[in-house]
Amino acid sequence: AEIPMPMPMVGSVARHVARRTPFALAGAAGARRHMSSTVTVPFDKEVLTYECEGPTMTSVEATKEEVLGLWQEMYRMRRMELTADQLYKSKMIRGFCHLYDGQEAVCVGMEAAVTYKDSFITAYRDHCHQISRGDSIESVLAELMGKSTGCAKGKGGSMHMYYGKNNFFGGNGIVGAQQPLGAGLAFAHKYREDGSVAFTMYGDGAANQGQLFEAMNMAALWKLPVVFVCENNHYGMGTSQDRGAAMPEYYKRGQYMPGLAVDGMHVLNVREATKYAADHCRAGKGPFVLEMDTYRYHGHSMSDPGITYRDRTEVSGVREKRDPVQKARNWLVELFGMEDKELKGIESGIRKDIEAQLEKAKAAPAPEDSALWLDIYKDQNPNFFIRGCDMSGGTGDFKSSEA
Repeated sequence: AEIPMPMPMVGSVARHVARRTPFALAGAAGARRHMSSTVTVPFDKEVLTYECEGPTMTSVEATKEEVLGLWQEMYRMRRMELTADQLYKSKMIRGFCHLYDGQEAVCVGMEAAVTYKDSFITAYRDHCHQISRGDSIESVLAELMGKSTGCAKGKGGSMHMYYGKNNFFGGNGIVGAQQPLGAGLAFAHKYREDGSVAFTMYGDGAANQGQLFEAMNMAALWKLPVVFVCENNHYGMGTSQDRGAAMPEYYKRGQYMPGLAVDGMHVLNVREATKYAADHCRAGKGPFVLEMDTYRYHGHSMSDPGITYRDRTEVSGVREKRDPVQKARNWLVELFGMEDKELKGIESGIRKDIEAQLEKAKAAPAPEDSALWLDIYKDQNPNFFIRGCDMSGGTGDFKSSEA
């Protein structure tokens, strides 16, 4: 059961946080203090522009409830990913598992600037995007453990999350495969004239894919409402951007389309840049490129220790100076006067809720063997024909399958 929020939320944050993010009621009265007050939150890095004026501000106005909601969502994602880490090490998650901890500000900041009518598609580091689009942590953890209650019925796993209800189209296991699909989503939005924008996420490693440039060319020719978003965590698997890219200024890679390079560890900076890019697309001006300067704490996947191509000092240095979750927490204390006790109460409530959802996911059954040949086609015939090694070894009604 959902735990009610102890305070009202408004705007984009309310859509993504109030309805889903539970936290402890401890300190609720104190948390209401100065709720409507606005403060100036400075940016840590300059926004770099290409072929556009870009957002010129070096800071942004924010209310306490906005920052509190954004911090909660990032903390919630961080705890979910750390839970997945432990499940993998306990061999309850098998196969590939790519964690997002460190990059939460990108996902949360972007969602705060858009609506569920806009489309998102990403690569295989997709757990937190699934949550930001409205799914539950129980659904994600169940999918990771191969349970039938998972978001892909236990048949997709870490790399194939999906939530079509709110226009999240995965979760793609092939490097760069989502890039032209994102352009296709934008084509659909333009064809339908629904005013929505498609956000196509990819990493710095996939920024060198040929299909990205093909998709960008078509998007520019047809002025599609698509934002190509490079989540630059500086390592394509174990290859640093300086070793893998002749020009690592990914926001300029569009060449004939405008771009911004943004501090992807600053959730409010991400939000404002996303608003700017989305407004550009909604105005019918064509595609846009965003480069999010971010960092992943884990290795490329759980099979990668993450310290053979970078040292522990580098990772700990980013954690200490740029961690997006801690940064937002510091704003709540230093700018809005929240007590550490209040925040610890919220953190405790989130951890307890994740533990409860984890237990439900663990208790869920695995898919039946028969589920292996279901969901191959939309509205699939229940007596779907399955071919064996030869036709004589097949099962099902071949004629009804043809029909």
